Amino acid sequence: MEERIAELRRLAEREISAAPSLDALERLRIKLFGRKGGAFTELTKSVATLPVEARPLNGRLLNEAKNSVTNLLETRHRELSRALATGPTAPQIDTTFPGRRPHIGRRHPLTLTMDLLCDVFLRMGFQVRQGPEIETDYHNFEALNMPPDHPARDMQDTFYIADDKVLRTHTSPVQIRTMLAERPPIQMIAPGRVFRRDSDLSHSPVFHQVEGLMADRGIHMGHLKGILQRFVEDVFGTGLALRFRPSFFPFVEPGAEGDMQCVACRGAGCGVCGGSGWVEILGAGMVHPRVFENVGYDPKKITGFAFGIGVERIAMLLHNVGNIRLFYENDMRFLEQF
Repeated sequence: MEERIAELRRLAEREISAAPSLDALERLRIKLFGRKGGAFTELTKSVATLPVEARPLNGRLLNEAKNSVTNLLETRHRELSRALATGPTAPQIDTTFPGRRPHIGRRHPLTLTMDLLCDVFLRMGFQVRQGPEIETDYHNFEALNMPPDHPARDMQDTFYIADDKVLRTHTSPVQIRTMLAERPPIQMIAPGRVFRRDSDLSHSPVFHQVEGLMADRGIHMGHLKGILQRFVEDVFGTGLALRFRPSFFPFVEPGAEGDMQCVACRGAGCGVCGGSGWVEILGAGMVHPRVFENVGYDPKKITGFAFGIGVERIAMLLHNVGNIRLFYENDMRFLEQF
């Protein structure tokens, strides 16, 4: 048995050293250590049949031979791999060939649209104000003329974090915080992210708004209409009319929906506007006197207007996007167009 072990070891070492390729080396490994018919595998079975007193010595010699052969297999594998990578048949690298261009990121279309809207209102003298996305019930509802039992709360589809904490459903709480901290005149916009339990082709549970507020003595609907008409012209171009339709919002009175002549058909009627020639782009109105009372303003002396613009809505119209979900799917084929 000792001679058989020594002979197999010498034979294996000779054949491994002479193996010309990785494939040949793999076939040799299977020949030596394969589960079925491998030379060392069969020799291991033979050791188990020896007399008890002969097993320790032969078992030790067999393990030494197996370890030595295994190490030699690994060494030869490294040698052949290195030769394959650096030899004449190795893949050649053309150092004069242009390298791969690094991927250059682009600004998201919603960011571009948000910045555009802010720039338009900044040029008209508005100042940007920010506020928290997790709001108190008071700032998000009560101060805006929506007490706990007010039916308008059902319109908001709110995400509640706690009894008194919500994910803000609009950026109007920023207006409340600004009026509580400052005295008129106020001319501000509040861009930001808002949250509602709503999701379909034109709605997302997370979306963006730019809301505006102007409060001072003598502010009226004519000021509101003029500023929003200027907004439409700066964003979509001249020649598009803006109209108001009566609507209800608890924090303004009177309230209105703002419709713009369809940017696709210029009012003639098409699929974008549903044949009406108009598309809704914002909500607006004169600040409700009770809202002014809640922030300590005298509604007999101070008047003002507020408006809210959906950033996704404007982006969809600007870029002819038919599904709001495209803004959030992070599909590079879509985002690289901007």
